[in-house]
Order: sequence, then structure tokens, then C-alpha cells
Amino acid sequence: MRSRRDVFQLSTATDATALTRLRIPTDAGTFDAVAAGPLDGRKVLLLHGVPQCGIEWRHQLRALAADGYRAVAPNQRGYSPGVRPKRVEDYSVDHAVDDVTAIADQLGWRRFDLVGHDWGGVVGWLAAARNPLRVRTLTSVSAPHPGAFAEALRTDPDQRARGALLDYLRRPEVPEREMLANGAARLRQGWPPVIPRQRVEQYVRQLSEPGALTAALNWYRANTFDGQYAPVTVPTLYLWGSEDDAVGPEAAQSTSDWAHGPYRFEVLNGVGHFVPEEAAERTSALLLEHLATH
Repeated sequence: MRSRRDVFQLSTATDATALTRLRIPTDAGTFDAVAAGPLDGRKVLLLHGVPQCGIEWRHQLRALAADGYRAVAPNQRGYSPGVRPKRVEDYSVDHAVDDVTAIADQLGWRRFDLVGHDWGGVVGWLAAARNPLRVRTLTSVSAPHPGAFAEALRTDPDQRARGALLDYLRRPEVPEREMLANGAARLRQGWPPVIPRQRVEQYVRQLSEPGALTAALNWYRANTFDGQYAPVTVPTLYLWGSEDDAVGPEAAQSTSDWAHGPYRFEVLNGVGHFVPEEAAERTSALLLEHLATH
């Protein structure tokens, strides 16, 4: 059996809540990550969404660390230069689910709590359904269960209208060309004003790397929400912003049909799609409460 390869910590810090950078080698390639908290703390893996990266969880990482958890937020495939395959099909969520267990294996984690936002939330639902003996709890932020989302796309006119952007993002070459034109002006418009400009610039720099934005868009091109989905049985928290322009109330509310274990649905009034940053303190508080309960 292949032995676990070393996880490289690239920076050190004395503050228990300070963020450190990791490199996590797997068979798919080497993932970059940010981490916080004691190595012997309860393990939490946080998956970012499109078009962000692991650092979107900065507030939650520090809050978890302060409470004694060991939290790691990798840059997912396409966002880590060491895991940036060329083929569209390599961005199927099935590969991303495999990445979850591969990363956990490399970290030496047998059981862990899983947190995901946006596409990271979709991966979280699927990973929790497939690996209930390894995933202790699930927290999905913004992303409904993919089965609920697929049904809403089929039957709910409001969700179909919200999902029209998906067709544009799946077009070959056009979205990245238009988003990166004029110094990435259109790409910068993708974040709400509440997110500080310096943070947006960090995301834009990362997505402006050669091939990075194409890789991010390939998540849309490779996944069409027409598969067969299983319910989740682990304790689950689902956070949804009432002003989310991508996910409507039908998909959000019907997600309960796909949660067959302990389930809590929290609506964050006045909050949009980028919940971990738009409502950082509330997100961290609800996450910690969920973990403490289970």
C-alpha cells in the first residue's frame, strides 16, 4: 500500500489562530492550502466556491482555531497550479469528491467535518453522501443539495431564470475572454461591494494566472446537474442568504428532502451568495454551534 506522503508547511506562526500555508501532495497533484489551529484538534476541511479560493474562509479558519479545531482550506482543482488539468472532464465533481478523500488521507485524517461553499458545497453534499463513515458532519453554505437544485431547474421558473448564467459560463472561450478584457474589469464586478477591494484583487490575481479562469469555468462546463443523487445521512447545517441571486428559495427549502439525518436550515436575511465573507461572524458562529452539537 502506498505510504502517505509528507504535507509541507510553508510558513510558521506562533499565534494559534494565525493562518499557515500548506502544500498537500496527492496522486492528482499538489494542492495549495491555508490552515489554522492545533494539529491535534478536531479536523475540519473547508472547500471554497467559484470564483474564490481557500482564503475565502479566513474568518472561519481563525474562529475554528480559536476554539481548538484544526482547520484546512485547500485551493481546489484548477485553483491550485499543481492540480490544473487541461481537459474539461477532469473538473467533474466526481473528481473533486475523490480529491476530498485524497486530501484527508494525506493529512492523516480518518474522520473529519466537511464545510463547503458554492461548488465546494456541491462537492460537500456528494462527499458526505458517499463517505458517511469518514465525514462526521456537513455544513453547506449557499449550495443546496444538487438533487434539489436539479429539480428546481426542471420545475421552477424562478430558478431557471437564475440559472441562465450557467449557459453563458459553459460557452467555450468566450466567458474568460470577456471577463479578462480591460484589465479583468468584468471579473471584478462579480463580487458584492461588502467584500473589500484588496480581497477581490487577490482573487483576480489568482484567476488571471495562465489557465486559471478557464479551469474555474470548467467546473460549470463539466457538470450539468442531470445525474442521480443520493441523500445525506450525517448531521447537516445548510446556510442560505435570502438575497442569493444564484439559488432561489425553492431549491433552498426543498433541500430538506435530501437530508435524512439531523438537519438545520438557517436563512441569513439580507445576505447574498458570498455568505462566508458577507456574513463572516454569523457564519462562523453557526458553524461552531453545529460542530459543538454533533
